[in-house]
Amino acid sequence: MTAIALTIAGSDSGGGAGIQADLKTFSALGVYGASVLTALTAQNTLGVTAIHDVPPDFVTAQIDAVFSDLAVNAVKIGMLSQPAAIRAVAAGLDRWSPAHVVLDPVMVAASGANLLQPEAVATLREVLIPRAHLVTPNLPEAARLLGDGVATTEAAMMDQARRILAMGPRAVLIKGGHGHGAESADLLVSAAGHRWYRAARHETQNTHGTGCTLSSAIAAGLARGLPLESAVAEAKAYVTAAIRAADGLKIGRGHGPVHHFHALWTGAEA
Repeated sequence: MTAIALTIAGSDSGGGAGIQADLKTFSALGVYGASVLTALTAQNTLGVTAIHDVPPDFVTAQIDAVFSDLAVNAVKIGMLSQPAAIRAVAAGLDRWSPAHVVLDPVMVAASGANLLQPEAVATLREVLIPRAHLVTPNLPEAARLLGDGVATTEAAMMDQARRILAMGPRAVLIKGGHGHGAESADLLVSAAGHRWYRAARHETQNTHGTGCTLSSAIAAGLARGLPLESAVAEAKAYVTAAIRAADGLKIGRGHGPVHHFHALWTGAEA
């Protein structure tokens, strides 16, 4: 049977992040993608100029429409800007009980725009994180979830990952892309132990959508039946290659997108 993954996230009109990045990632990794839109954003590589939230009852309608017909193997959750939408998604997870739920707690866009209302952070922490099988915050997001400073050492990343794990998810992946040094190191922590995933850091401003892409790639691996550690390893390799190929796209004048289809075409022809 065809593996199916569902993304529940916001739309990026510039095409580099959000629903658009998720669906590109699913397709690149051989998974059929379905979608539930939680918000519309007016944005490009330079920034976000407007956000229009989808009414929670329509978020619910989309979730029920997908699950009542499609055999969803994994769910990726991204931008949820308001508490009511978070609760609607949590209720949908309870109704349909998907086998794999990857939660990317999207809070700030690459341009610096705030994508999560302050009052929604507590709702995300209390209502949705305990229902997730994997939570994938970057360093600033992990700090905000905990009301803490941004981790600057691997020991601090380990401490924060364990504290987020105590909130109830089965596993936590803290992404080190916002860190410094020659390597970008991500840390996976679960009750079974921990594992580091490392890759050489590639200096580029074209990293728009990296967080969305990584979490979607993990969901795609889980949808295809990979165990979690293997899904994370495959996703890390995919995103690393997508970042390295990003400069060849030459999209926009700001933070350009990663190259989701680097394995199919280079972008040099454009």
